[in-house]
Amino acid sequence: MRPSEPDRQLDPRTVTLWRVQRLVRLLTVDGPVAAGIGFAGATWFERPALAVAVAGLLLAWRLMLAVVWPALAWKHYRFAVREHDLLVCSGVLFKRWSSVPLNRIQHVDVRQGPLERMLGLSRLLVFTAAGMSADGSIPGLDDDTTRLLRDELGRRGGDDGV
Repeated sequence: MRPSEPDRQLDPRTVTLWRVQRLVRLLTVDGPVAAGIGFAGATWFERPALAVAVAGLLLAWRLMLAVVWPALAWKHYRFAVREHDLLVCSGVLFKRWSSVPLNRIQHVDVRQGPLERMLGLSRLLVFTAAGMSADGSIPGLDDDTTRLLRDELGRRGGDDGV
């Protein structure tokens, strides 16, 4: 890692959270869609085995992504609170760098869904005056780190250094 890159990483339990979230989606969305493709293909086409095989491959691909991708995403997610900004780097195939100037921060929220609560994790959302949605987000933080970052960013936010 280059010295200018963010050095703080998400909690390792984030991998479990992301895997569970993807598996829930697999069961509630991808599975029924694959079953529908398989059923429709088997009913409407002359080669039902091919349609079922395509649906099975789609499902296997999504399952592989649910197991492998979260670990890759976690490995590439970094953040740092620097002197003048919050820097967040994410992305496995396509890197995304977000810099939120500390003097533009209006407020900081902490969010926690049921799965996050079970794992003791939280999401930190940083808002600026630029819009209604969060301008910066850090998922998968342990509760203590989330509170410390919320307090630090809230204290330093909007401060013009005077």
